[in-house]
Amino acid sequence: MTKADIAHAVYSKLGGFSKKESADLVDLIFETMKETAGRGEKVKISGFGNFVLRNKRQRQGRNPQTGQPIVITARRVLNFKASQLLKQALNDSSEAEPRPEAVAPSLTEL
Repeated sequence: MTKADIAHAVYSKLGGFSKKESADLVDLIFETMKETAGRGEKVKISGFGNFVLRNKRQRQGRNPQTGQPIVITARRVLNFKASQLLKQALNDSSEAEPRPEAVAPSLTEL
């Protein structure tokens, strides 16, 4: 799903907004989340999850092609932790649909 898809969903489900206003609303939400996370604050979306900015320290790594040791620089990364409600919703919906490996017959059944 893209940002344009989200804006279209806002436009079609909420009504009262033009397509341009819906796109602007979605942009404003993401911009606010980005600014908040950039300041190091936690972004909590009830029933969905938390976005947290973490600092990773400098560490040693290896170039996978040459095996040469390299230094991986320190950086900030954004982590997402899903809420229990989101985890339950994802697990409940996946149990309703059969998994491909569960549908395919095994060699002993052929």
